[in-house]
Amino acid sequence: MRSKILQIKILQTKILLVAALVAAPLLAAGGAEAKGCLKGAAVGGAAGAAAGHGKAGAAAGCAIGHHNANKANQGQK
Repeated sequence: MRSKILQIKILQTKILLVAALVAAPLLAAGGAEAKGCLKGAAVGGAAGAAAGHGKAGAAAGCAIGHHNANKANQGQK
């Protein structure tokens, strides 16, 4: 059985990997969208990890962050 610390490190690595994979296409689209996705994925991934669903939390957080960044960007125009 793995130690608790090793399990946490593995989970953190998975969350960062998923956040990077989700953010990669958005980096090509523009800065505001990627920024929103990265921030949202980090928060969503951390919250999802606490509930045992880190990947789903990161994906949902990215989508919400992307939406909020677009909304803020449109308000500046």
